[in-house]
Amino acid sequence: MNNIKFTGIIPAIVSPLNEDGTIKEKELRKLVRWHLSEGCTGFYICGANGEGVVMKPESRKHLAEIMVDEVKGKGYIIDHVCAVDLRTAMDLARHASDIGVDAVASLPPFFYHYGDEQIYQYYKAISDSCDVPVMMYAASYISGTNMPPKTVEKMMGIERMIGLKWTSSNYFEMRRLKELNNGNINVLNGSDETLICGLVMGADGGIGATYNIMPKMFVKLYNAFVSGNIKEAQEIQYKVNKVIDVLLRWGVGCGVKDTLEMIGYEVGKCTYPLKRFTDEEQKLFRAELKALNFEQEYL
Repeated sequence: MNNIKFTGIIPAIVSPLNEDGTIKEKELRKLVRWHLSEGCTGFYICGANGEGVVMKPESRKHLAEIMVDEVKGKGYIIDHVCAVDLRTAMDLARHASDIGVDAVASLPPFFYHYGDEQIYQYYKAISDSCDVPVMMYAASYISGTNMPPKTVEKMMGIERMIGLKWTSSNYFEMRRLKELNNGNINVLNGSDETLICGLVMGADGGIGATYNIMPKMFVKLYNAFVSGNIKEAQEIQYKVNKVIDVLLRWGVGCGVKDTLEMIGYEVGKCTYPLKRFTDEEQKLFRAELKALNFEQEYL
């Protein structure tokens, strides 16, 4: 079986939320249509940027249902189903599979310290709950759990496991992962600021938060790379990193959502108590984007 299911540019799409945690359906559909029109190949929903682990399960399910209805086979949908309790993660995986997503993904179990055997059982339980491919989400800065090659190799023995999203600057390690299973492992880069590094080291594509606001730029970067125009891909990476630098200094989550608001997508604020800009912070943040000619050069 070919495990390389997902390639290209896949936004870790924001969850447009009302203050009560319900989904802003109109804005979500509008955002999806824009990303597809720019050449994105799919969507990663309810991940870190999508605030999934702090959303109510019913809101996560509703968002997934809207996505399946709106995308309608025009792109991939990978549903991040991680939850603090395994039963909720299993229920979300079952629901995602039933409504027709293309895959589910999850961080390893977090909060408590888990060994390889416990992580294996966690992913096996998720796999047993659904009928779609399963992906790991390796981001130790979020989960506190490292996913070295020996651990990933063990997880690849689980039925339906096809690969992982790798969010780390350790590209030596990424390459070691890409060589597992005789290369039959779907590896997606998760660090937007070094997408080109991931592609050079064998990533099949990328999942990223800042793809939300610069989809055209990242699609151009990916297409330039796969066509062999490395110089062009480099120049695009350098350019998007100017915006990413602003976001990293002000806050990626609130910065991405505020940028979307600035360009006409009413996606709401981050889930409280995640950071929200004060009026003064918003003014200064937007001034930095304006200084980069963001709306003229990046959209």
